[in-house]
Amino acid sequence: MRHKHGYRKLGRTSSHRAALLKNLTIALVNNGKIETTLPKAKELRGYVERLITRARLGDFNAHRAVFASLQDKNATNKLVTEIAPKFKERNGGYTRIIKTRIRRGDAAEMAFIEFVA
Repeated sequence: MRHKHGYRKLGRTSSHRAALLKNLTIALVNNGKIETTLPKAKELRGYVERLITRARLGDFNAHRAVFASLQDKNATNKLVTEIAPKFKERNGGYTRIIKTRIRRGDAAEMAFIEFVA
């Protein structure tokens, strides 16, 4: 049994996994909604929600903390100035995962992940 085992490895090395989550986060911030596999979406949810919680403060240190994770100026600026202020009064649960389909090539479960309006 794998109760309380921590996180999904997604079949990647730790550096590859970190890059994957960073790139998925940048895509989600820029587009508002992305389609990916269900395990990636579930792992991305925690990563993004921690960033939004940091970004909600909106100060210089929030910019620095978010930029340290994303390494993308446009996505960092959009997250801190546009997206995070919408969630000022909300305590978590900033994203939503919607299961969509089974991918034809490898039968992977696909899902949309998006910000809650």
